Amino acid sequence: MTIFTVLKGHEKDLGGGMLIRRYLPAASKQAVGPFIFFDHFGPLAVAPGANHDVRPHPHIGLASVTYLFEGAMDHRDSLGCFQRIEPGAINWMTAGRGIVHSERTPPELVNVAHRAHGLQLWAALPQSHEEDAPSFTHTPQAALPIVNLDGAVVKVLIGTAFGQTSPVATYMQTLYLDVLLQAGQELHLDDLPPEAAIYPISGELAIAGVKLELGTMALLTTGSAALLRASSAAHFVVIGGEPLDGPRFIWWNFVSSSKVRIAQASDDWEAQRMGQVPGETEFIPLPPRR
Repeated sequence: MTIFTVLKGHEKDLGGGMLIRRYLPAASKQAVGPFIFFDHFGPLAVAPGANHDVRPHPHIGLASVTYLFEGAMDHRDSLGCFQRIEPGAINWMTAGRGIVHSERTPPELVNVAHRAHGLQLWAALPQSHEEDAPSFTHTPQAALPIVNLDGAVVKVLIGTAFGQTSPVATYMQTLYLDVLLQAGQELHLDDLPPEAAIYPISGELAIAGVKLELGTMALLTTGSAALLRASSAAHFVVIGGEPLDGPRFIWWNFVSSSKVRIAQASDDWEAQRMGQVPGETEFIPLPPRR
């Protein structure tokens, strides 16, 4: 097994001191399996009164996948769903033909010093499901399988690994694992999907003897297995799945196999035809057209 590409990502300021590191899409690789977007935010010490709220905004053609290590956020959407997102749970929002949502700091944390840390990924929907009805599904941490191995703990967030299958429903083969590997221990990842990547959160990790630096993502060779070794206790995630059924266009919060569909969604949002989040009066305006 070899690493064929290492992505370094880039930083982006979302405002209010909220810096994220974005790894997908990249110039060399648009997606890993269905995952077409990969953001890592934090770990961040949030000062009392800091404003990290994300006002209502739209999506089409994707499923957002939110997973926290620390902190909390309140999800609200145009379907009327409300969900407190907390560490360890998987929150899968299918945008389909269109959804609007907001992500805000819970009221009890607004004026309290706290920490924020997590990942947000987008899974592009297969072309046959791009116009599906929108939906939101919360899977609590207690419902996700945990596999205890020699020197490793693997939480199966999405997909199947080590004989365990997550209850999270997907549209195509998808893998998402959260792994803790003790210092000096090794882990064999066999039966990986056709596309796979490993992203370290903390610690010192090597793949087939090659050190994987923090702040990088390793794209693995097609259909390979992986031998991982931790020099110090390491925390990392594994993502992957079957390749997408064709390239996607991405503009702002929209993903589609059709540029025309993205233009239509842009017009709909500008005219406020995509729905409203109950109880919200703010929204993020459409950025200047490219």
